[in-house]
Formats: sequence, structure tokens, C-alpha cells
Amino acid sequence: MSEIDFEPQIQHHRRIFFPNLLSHHECKELEFIHKCSSTVGYRPNVFSTTLSHLIATNSSHFIIPFIPIRERLKDKLEEFFKCEFELFIEFTGLISWSRGASIGWHSDDNRPYLKQRHFSVVCYLNTYGKDFNGGLFHFQDGEPATIIPAAGDVVMYTADERNIHSVDEITDGERLTLALWFSRDGSSDEDTKLVSLLSQHLLYKNLASSLLPLPASSNMYWFSQDQASNDQFGFNICWARLHVLGYGIYFSQDISCDSDVSELMVKPVHLVRGAELLDQEFANILHALQVVQFFCWKESALQTNKSNTDCKVVKLSDAQREKINGLNSVLLNDVDLASRIFCRRPSNSEENGSLFSNWTGIVAAIAAWEDYVLNLNKQIHFQLPYWRMQETLYNVQLDA
Repeated sequence: MSEIDFEPQIQHHRRIFFPNLLSHHECKELEFIHKCSSTVGYRPNVFSTTLSHLIATNSSHFIIPFIPIRERLKDKLEEFFKCEFELFIEFTGLISWSRGASIGWHSDDNRPYLKQRHFSVVCYLNTYGKDFNGGLFHFQDGEPATIIPAAGDVVMYTADERNIHSVDEITDGERLTLALWFSRDGSSDEDTKLVSLLSQHLLYKNLASSLLPLPASSNMYWFSQDQASNDQFGFNICWARLHVLGYGIYFSQDISCDSDVSELMVKPVHLVRGAELLDQEFANILHALQVVQFFCWKESALQTNKSNTDCKVVKLSDAQREKINGLNSVLLNDVDLASRIFCRRPSNSEENGSLFSNWTGIVAAIAAWEDYVLNLNKQIHFQLPYWRMQETLYNVQLDA
């Protein structure tokens, strides 16, 4: 792997760029986690997934894939900036920028409450021109002047005024990054807080009870153009992510169209596509979304292993269609906005084909998702006692 130091020694090592530091598998796994867990973010048209949010929504196990990546990034950062054993991870999060999102010139410590941030790390999880357009990253001075995001690439830089930067407006698609900030201040250590949250959440839970996600406040999933959660125009982002993939939901219980979104978020659902309903109940909309996004991630493998799946599909009745349309109006007041935010215009080669031609892949994904989550659950329950002793998240290596 090549490493490119864009600034000579006399520039005090302002930044470094690592092409292909993250693997394709790592990028796709983090993309899966974000697209089934994200909430409305801190800026217009931005969505985020934090580690604390994963814990709060009964998805603590999704922290496991972050651990080796964080360790590798920290080692690289400390080695390059000659500050071994000095840094603490202040924040870890998945952040996606959708159509219309941008940010002007700034440094990452440009607010009094951000002065504890000394180093920034941005990992690109998808690729400019393929997954999104716009969103180029610019430094105000020095080289490189511009970074064209490509999946797996990583840029590290000081968070101060030596690295003032901007991001162009996203014009199409969704630009996804893993962002970390590092601090020399031990009181800003993210891990201390995360270990405490994990201990409270998992200490008295068994493996089986930790499989199913539990939605947070419905406001965290409600998107509108002006970010007003009670705006009559907007959409629930969980519903919208299913919608842009061609799926809808049908509530298993008899629910009124006057129900509020917070009530609907925790009710059992079925997946719907076109005139068909899958006869498989999901615990809630987040559960259904995780399975569908897992299928998107593992589609090729699941399609080849679909022969043993029992696919039960029924035709929707007129009454069911009417109920779906009524409840959709609660979850989605602006269909066009949802499509603009989450859809990417397909290329000519993509327009002629679809990965979602039948239900068998989704049925296979249900069992595969359960195996995947159970494996992560076992790992986090095994490692938590070690994390509690050290008050830090790390990849536990036991001697054979």
C-alpha cells in the first residue's frame, strides 16, 4: 500500500492521504450499518449514525465492525504525527451527505466546544461519480487542493486552522464517510462513555433479547426540508429508505390512520412490493429495514443460496391496499422529496436490470441476518468484560 505525504517536513505534517486503507468489505459493512440505523443529522440533508445511538436502539452489536478499523486508524495517525500513546478517540460516526448538502470553509475546531479536537480522520466509504456526484473535498491551501472521494481512501489532518477545508454541494446520490476526531484530552475520551452505556444496556441482557432493534424517538427519523420535525411535509427516513428500494410496509395490527409516527415505529410490520405481501412478520420498521439493507449488501451470495428458502407471498386485498395508502400518508408526506434525497439517477446499464425481481433473496436474508447479528452479539458479550476493565473499546486478543 502506498502512503502519500502531501506536505514536506517543514510544513509540520499537516495532513496525509492513504489510498485504499479500508477494504471493500469494510466499506460495504459500514454502509449497511448506516443505511439501516441512521438518523437525521446535524446539518441540512445530512444523516448520521453514532456509536451511542447504536447502543440506545438495541443495536450495540453493530459496534464490533468499527473496533479494528478504529485501532488501525489510530495507529496510523499516531505514527505519522509522532504522538504515540497520546491520543484518545473523541468521536466516531458514520455521516452521509445527500443531495443539497454542503459546507463552506472551516476548520474542525472552529467552535469553543470543539477545541478538544486536535486531529481529524475522514474515511470515504463510497465513490465519486459512481455512488454520488458533487461532494468534492477542498483544502484552502497546500496539496492536495482537492480530494476526489473513492471507497477505501482515508485522509488525516490536524483539526486546526492549518487545514481549513470545504465540501461541495452534493448534486446526486448519497456521499458516505466514517469520520473520527482525536484529542489529547483524556476527559474527552469517547470510549469511557461508551463502555458505561454498554454496561448499563447489556449487563442483564441475554443474547436472544439483544437481536431486535428498537427505534428511538420518532423525531430522530423525521426529515423535512427545513428540519422541522412537526412540518406537515417530509418523511420518515426508515420508510423512505425502503421506498426507494421498491418496498413498502403493512402493519400487522389494526392501526388507525390517525396514529402518530412514534406509535407506528414500534408496531409489527410486513414487507410489501407492488401487489404482493411477504407473509413474514418483522418486529418493527427498523427490523424490516435491517433485513432489506442486509440483502442489498449480501445480494449475490443470498441469491445463490436461495434454493432452500420457503417463500410465502400473498396478493394484497383492496382493503389492505387502502390501509397501506392511508398509513403511508402518515409516514410520507412528500414522496418527491424522499426520492430526491435518497435516489441516485441510474446509469444506462443500470436502468435495464433490477436486483429485486423476486422475494426469495429477502427470505434468505432473514435467516442470514439473524446469523450475522447473533455472531456479533456473541463477540460483544465476550469482549465487554475486558472493555469494562480497561474502560476502552479494543479488539480483545486472547492467547491460545
